[in-house]
Amino acid sequence: MTPDDRRASLLRARDLFNAGEYWLAHEALETVWRSIISDGNRDAARVWQGLIQAAAALLHQRRGNRHGVAAVGRAALDKLAGAQRSDVEFETERFRAHLERALAGEAEPPRLELQTEA
Repeated sequence: MTPDDRRASLLRARDLFNAGEYWLAHEALETVWRSIISDGNRDAARVWQGLIQAAAALLHQRRGNRHGVAAVGRAALDKLAGAQRSDVEFETERFRAHLERALAGEAEPPRLELQTEA
C-alpha cells in the first residue's frame, strides 16, 4: 500500500465511521490492517484490529445485539488499551475511553479522528 493509498483509506474509514456507516468503515479499516499484517508490525496490527472491532461493536449495538456488543466490544477495548502509538494515525486514547462509555449506553458513539485533528 502506497502512502497515498493509505491516506485515502484512513480518510475514507474516518468519514464512514463518523457518519455511522460502521460496516463500511470496518471494511476500510481492514484494508489498512491487512497491509500492516503483511509488513509484520503485530503491535500496530493489534490496535488496528481494535478499531475494526469497535466499528463492529457499534454496529451490534445499533442492531440491538447485546451479546455482540459485549463480546466484540470487550475485545476492542482490550486491543485499544495502552498509550497512543505513533504508528497508528488515529487518536486512540480518548477514542477508547469514549467507546467504553458508548458501549455501556452512557454516551454517543465516539468519533474517529486522526492524531493531527485531535
